[in-house]
Amino acid sequence: MSDDKTNRGPRDADRVNVNEDYEVRYWTKKWGVTEAQLKDAVRRAGVMAKDVAKALGKR
Repeated sequence: MSDDKTNRGPRDADRVNVNEDYEVRYWTKKWGVTEAQLKDAVRRAGVMAKDVAKALGKR
């Protein structure tokens, strides 16, 4: 896949990558959380989006 910066969604919608700014913006907006809350949830639950959502109390 090319590195298309106009695509603002995650590369792999099943995983949360907190090392890419555009992905952090996507996930924080999607779940209505802060960057710190997102990173904490990833530390606790791992990188799988369904696990992070559960850790945040989201669907």
